[in-house]
Amino acid sequence: MAELMMDAPYRPAALDRSGQGVLGKPLDRVDGPPKVTGAATYASEEAPAGTAYLSVVGTPVGSGRVTGIDTAAAEALPGVLAVVHGDTRMPAGGSNSQRLSAQGGDRIYHLGQPVAAVVAETAEVAREAARLVRVLVEATPGRFDADAETPQSDHGVGFLPTIAKGDLDAALAASMVTIDRTYRTPIHFPAALEPHASTVWWEGNRLTVRSSNQVIGAAKATIAKALGIDASRVRVLAPFVGGGFGGKTGVGPEVILAAIAAEKIGRPVKVSLPRAQSAYLVHHRSATVQRLRLGADAQGRIEAIAHESVAAQNDDGGFLEPVPFGTLPLYRGAVRHFRTDLVRLDLPATGAVRAPGEAVGSFAVEGAMDELAERLGIDPVELRRRNEPDVDPLSGKPFSTRRMVECYDEAARRFGWPDTVPAPASVREGDWLIGIGMAASLRGNFTVKAEARVRLEPDGRATVGCDMTDIGTGTYTILAQVAGEMLGLPVDRVEVRLGDTDLPPSAGSGGSFGAGSAGSAVVLACEDILVELGRRMNAAPDELEMKDGCVRAGGREATLAELTRGEPIVAHGKTGPGAESKRTSQASHGAQFAEVAVNAVTGEVRVRRMVGVFDIGRVLNEKTARSQIVGGMVWGIAYALTEHAVVDPRDGRFVTPDFGEYHVATSADVPAIEVRFIEEVDDHANPVGAKGVGELGISGAGAAVVNAVYNACGVRVYDLPITPDKLLAGLPEL
Repeated sequence: MAELMMDAPYRPAALDRSGQGVLGKPLDRVDGPPKVTGAATYASEEAPAGTAYLSVVGTPVGSGRVTGIDTAAAEALPGVLAVVHGDTRMPAGGSNSQRLSAQGGDRIYHLGQPVAAVVAETAEVAREAARLVRVLVEATPGRFDADAETPQSDHGVGFLPTIAKGDLDAALAASMVTIDRTYRTPIHFPAALEPHASTVWWEGNRLTVRSSNQVIGAAKATIAKALGIDASRVRVLAPFVGGGFGGKTGVGPEVILAAIAAEKIGRPVKVSLPRAQSAYLVHHRSATVQRLRLGADAQGRIEAIAHESVAAQNDDGGFLEPVPFGTLPLYRGAVRHFRTDLVRLDLPATGAVRAPGEAVGSFAVEGAMDELAERLGIDPVELRRRNEPDVDPLSGKPFSTRRMVECYDEAARRFGWPDTVPAPASVREGDWLIGIGMAASLRGNFTVKAEARVRLEPDGRATVGCDMTDIGTGTYTILAQVAGEMLGLPVDRVEVRLGDTDLPPSAGSGGSFGAGSAGSAVVLACEDILVELGRRMNAAPDELEMKDGCVRAGGREATLAELTRGEPIVAHGKTGPGAESKRTSQASHGAQFAEVAVNAVTGEVRVRRMVGVFDIGRVLNEKTARSQIVGGMVWGIAYALTEHAVVDPRDGRFVTPDFGEYHVATSADVPAIEVRFIEEVDDHANPVGAKGVGELGISGAGAAVVNAVYNACGVRVYDLPITPDKLLAGLPEL
């Protein structure tokens, strides 16, 4: 096994020396044809013979305890096979990305909490029977309104500690200009297109779970722990996943219920959560209240920055939204204070949703920077240039790579950012007020443990295998490109197998670490194959010229098929974080610019165009990377203007639980979006030199839109989303 932890910078020579030229190219997705022709199977498709269907029964109140469950009416319905309840293995909470929820017991943590499941011959009968189950409860007053609860500062929840560097009050008092604002963001749902679905069956004492899940290695361990069995008896399959956005990083209660039900009836069981029920059984992004304070001198140089927030969690959850995470290394300033307080609520668990921390935290810090620029009469781009740090301003560590200033300049050039920003509400086109805005983007970079197996087959083709998932991000394609580049093969001669825990354990899709981590494991495995090929060619690995399935060295030439000698050459690569992740400050960076139009009569906001330029290390596939960034920017538009999971403070019920009321951005809301990359291979991050992409695009996108809305109409909004009612009173006269 080729194993390399990142204890020092590392850059595989073969990636730069190869003549194949497939890495980084905007190749079409290799999984595109099976997806558009229906050959790609998802979690709820192709059920084994005899599959039954499961529907989850939830609690009718949000706080209290369960005193009994009446199943008589449900069991009497024709087609019902069983009603599962009272099993101590049943999860009491919803899906969470951090750990297994509580099991058994009678306490109610939130409305809709799973307490029973109906299994029937058809999905329709299962749903109808679930409505007939009576859950008897003893209700108690619930905590459903975060503003009515007292935040806790000393809570020990989450991974970000409180940071207090320097005397904040003194620094602010001494500053020439200060900003002190409070920003609010609502609950956000992950809202992936594919439902949370699983098909589960037992073969003897071995359990197979075909599930819509982002991180199946962790899912395997969680399922085994919940059921009290050895992990070797569990196999999880997720070859295709229709989006996740963090909501599928954990194991949902419906998976455990389906496994228990399949065991009970001796048949496979399928479950697919209705959209409205997903609001209660899948974690969401917490609402936040953020106080952002800046102190700067007359030239706009920041002397003090404080980002103090409040986020929520229920009594069963262990996650806390890391609101200031992206602010930590973003701008200069000797005095730095960061804190996230906790409020406990009787709502479904909060968890990691796309870009936890940065997605919502950037709204506050970038809004405050826009206001500071206006107060000082400094161009917003120039203000950010003046506050670009040379080293991480909190830790003092050097940056691995950081091309933030180049991102500002190139994005501004492509957008056509003027030398002088027009005054708010000064540009009109008929009834429409036109404005522009910008924001910085930053997403912390992580490398995690990952393994991969690469087989050079006797026919000269290559097969890559690991339990990594492709949730629509392009994993199949980029791993084929990495292996193709290393071994001198066209992508159509590389087969990639993913989404099976019987394959080597890999990173999973989450935290924007999948491509860099899994791709690096493939690189290391391929390096071992190159060593063996060099031995067979009587040459050193760095003397090999690889292209189109041929190897040249020292005036000799052979095909890969010839060099295998009729037997596959198999190698295993393993990588993970090391000293470099502690020695350097690592992140992906970018700049986003937006132009919007605000109707002076109705307050309607339309985003007219966006431009983003990003620093993501080595670009593995320009097309899939761009797609990821565009998707994040689209979500930024939505969280700025429409997304709002409304909670009824009387009972903890979601008023907007599905796509009928929870408004994500649609094609009509999305303008022309231009995305470009400034590429610099980051050999401190991982062997493949790539940094995170998937969550970078959402970071700062909404803030750019919000700042553009202010420039358009002169109304600055501190409480998202920007709906027309928040603008109407402040709009200028026609």
